[in-house]
Amino acid sequence: MKKVAIFGQVYKDSHEKHLSTLINTLNKAKASIHIFKDYANSVQQTGLTFVDNLELFDTTTQLDESFDALITLGGDGTILRAFNLINKLNIPILGINLGRLGFLATVQKSEIPDAIASFLKSEYTIDERVMLKVKSNENQKEFTTLGFALNDLTIAKKDTTSMIGVDAYLNDEYLTTYWADGLIISTPTGSTGYSLSCQGPVIMPNTNNFLITPVAPHNLNARPIVISDNTIIKLKVLRREDQFLASLDSRVTAIDVETELIVSKADFSAKIITLKDHTFINTLRDKLLWGQDTRNKFSNKQ
Repeated sequence: MKKVAIFGQVYKDSHEKHLSTLINTLNKAKASIHIFKDYANSVQQTGLTFVDNLELFDTTTQLDESFDALITLGGDGTILRAFNLINKLNIPILGINLGRLGFLATVQKSEIPDAIASFLKSEYTIDERVMLKVKSNENQKEFTTLGFALNDLTIAKKDTTSMIGVDAYLNDEYLTTYWADGLIISTPTGSTGYSLSCQGPVIMPNTNNFLITPVAPHNLNARPIVISDNTIIKLKVLRREDQFLASLDSRVTAIDVETELIVSKADFSAKIITLKDHTFINTLRDKLLWGQDTRNKFSNKQ
């Protein structure tokens, strides 16, 4: 019998059919179902009762490695928030896409019954994705962990329209000073996120790399660079204002400008359940329309 947790951030009326299908499919298989408390409350406020008898959880202390999966309902942002919730727990995530693009949440609404059937029969693989660990020495104290990110760390200006300057060091060797609107340190998973919008390359998830991508750089010779994920990256923001913004997977913190950040590979990985035909390469073709060319009827090879 499978034991699963269900996580969502925002419940909408349009989700009713899909959530009901998910729960009914799991119930028929006699799975043990636990649902995020705030999400369940949002469902119940609409008068729906199909979540009434489910076990609830609201903190990571109520999750453990006896769970076979955490199933998310939403988009990629929901998966990122879910990884922040489970953190170092060895629980794989299966993402159902109720959002838009969906590089991580690859199960589409119409695929829920078949996808859950495959999951229940253990017909899937688990992709392990590298995560970033970010430390800071705010207030000139010793370095402490600021947080973790599956996609990226973004440094951005806070209270000015001027560009921001960031000194970057790789393994204590000075790389360059980026003058830009911001700077992104990305994992391979995050290469299809904000970095891609800033002209960064797509990196296969199983490569051992990090990616440094400037945001709208003011020096035209500044280009994205791919480095080993064993590299220790140190970042110093040049003083032009009192604070800057650091975003870890969209969790934004205002940080004093004197603070240095150290970015490295986390000592644990994120685990994503991948079903048949939902591989990263398939997702690239589907989401980025790679190979789609109406001029060439042979461009869409299967």
